Order: sequence, then structure tokens, then C-alpha cells
Amino acid sequence: MPESKSRKKTTRRPTPPKNTVVDKTKPPSPTWYIATLFALMGIGMVMVVARYIFQTDQWLLLAGLGAIAIGFIMTTNYR
Repeated sequence: MPESKSRKKTTRRPTPPKNTVVDKTKPPSPTWYIATLFALMGIGMVMVVARYIFQTDQWLLLAGLGAIAIGFIMTTNYR
């Protein structure tokens, strides 16, 4: 049975990104921002679960999903 040619074993390293801009002028997020982010997500989760446990109106589900969505949007500005 014929054997295939062996490949040259070269160690290639990935090239670093060319347009990496790190803005060091922005300070880290304040404590109240992080607390608000997690509070919105937690309250939203409780509202969604409460809607199904207590068989309440649809607005509780929508408000809970809205709170969770706002919490996720806030994560994009977290530093």
C-alpha cells in the first residue's frame, strides 16, 4: 500500500489582531451599576416564575422579560 508524503511540522502562531484599541481612560463600573444590573435580572426572573406559579396576568411575564432584557443590555456597558 502506498504511503502518503509526510507534512512538514511547522509551529505557526496566530497573528495578533490589527485594530486592537484599548481605551484606558474609562474607569471601572461603579458598584451601584453592578448591583442594579443583577437586581433587574433577579427581579425579572422572580416575576417570570411568579407568573407561572400564581397564574397571574400576562403583564407580569412581559414585565419580567423586560427587566431581564434591560439587565442583559446593561452588561454590554460593564467594565
